[in-house]
Amino acid sequence: MPRIGLRLRVAAFFAAACMTVVGTLGVTLYIASERLEEALIDQIVTEELDDLVRRYRDNPELPQPAGPNLQYFAVRAGEEELKLPQQLRGLAPGNHEIGPGLEERHVGVRRIGDMLYVVSYDAGPHEAREQEFANLVLASLAIIAVVALVLGFWLAGVLTRQITELARRLPALTPGQPHPPLASPNQDTEVEALARALDDYLGRLARMIQREQEFTANASHELRTPLTAIRTSCELLLADRALPEKARTRIEMMNTAAARMEEQTQTLLFLAREMSIGALEPVSIRECVEDAVGAFRPAMAQKGLSFEAQLESEAILSLNRQALQTVLSNLIRNAVQYTERGFIRITYGARRLTVADSGSGIAVEDQPKLFQRFYRAAPPERGGFGIGLAIVKQICDACGWTIEVASAPGHGSVFKITFP
Repeated sequence: MPRIGLRLRVAAFFAAACMTVVGTLGVTLYIASERLEEALIDQIVTEELDDLVRRYRDNPELPQPAGPNLQYFAVRAGEEELKLPQQLRGLAPGNHEIGPGLEERHVGVRRIGDMLYVVSYDAGPHEAREQEFANLVLASLAIIAVVALVLGFWLAGVLTRQITELARRLPALTPGQPHPPLASPNQDTEVEALARALDDYLGRLARMIQREQEFTANASHELRTPLTAIRTSCELLLADRALPEKARTRIEMMNTAAARMEEQTQTLLFLAREMSIGALEPVSIRECVEDAVGAFRPAMAQKGLSFEAQLESEAILSLNRQALQTVLSNLIRNAVQYTERGFIRITYGARRLTVADSGSGIAVEDQPKLFQRFYRAAPPERGGFGIGLAIVKQICDACGWTIEVASAPGHGSVFKITFP
């Protein structure tokens, strides 16, 4: 379920608060007016009943007055009570409310001796006014709800504008790169405090990145120096024609292992530093593939694997050569490692580079996790650290390339890289 934004929540809260206040006030006024009206009617009925008793005592033969809302009755107890309207018969002394809704009447009954005095007041017009007042309260509540929601949404936009502006600026910042401070004296106190905290965090992050880059640069130098010395020594020894074949084979293995260690060191440093992909340049796909596959031809020959390359001879893309080289090396290494017989095929066309093999394949349940760091779908005895494909995915994401995999156990794997 999608979350409701802060601005809409503030607007809804403001509208609910206004409706609560206005609704409570409207209900209170309605109840108060109803009670005042009831008390006023009861007072009128009581006073008219007192006046009826007084007039009758002064002159019993005097006709009782009648009005549009009032009716007066003075009858003797007994048979004369039948002269009363049906709804007024049998009422006990006191004030009564009879009739539903607009037919409501307030009746005052008083018994003195054998005389029964009755005053009936038509409260229908009062009930009609009460209904109109209730409708007015409901209509006002609906209007207030709409107005409060619109006004609340506008006010929430004013309140959250600075936070929204702050959030808009953050994605454009690059950790470790200089940028204008997020905090500004024109901001509200709370927003300025948040911006200062973000500036402080970005500063600490930049210092951490700088220290990490210095460390990895030093580590890269310290690791590459002995590896370069090993490879240079191996090349010098291999140049000696008098070198026994058995020793030559061992030295070639050492040279290959040193080259692989150098490549793995570069890959590990790339992963640790999350370094930039570097400058773009025109790159021949054919040349890049040939350079990448060169280091793995001895392993392919040892396993008896055939290598096929179906590449457009003039295919040139503007990209970072080292990035593509690293991606190809990792994909080819995996293909050689998990293929015991058959082929390894690299094709390119329509801005799509494909690395396919006839190896053991990848289980369906392992494919969604294939590009996670340190995840290994193969048994431990196969070797590897589970970072090769993570590096591939990281480089592809950084370069804007799309990588896909199609595989099934026992039917090989196909990795497709689509360039923008």
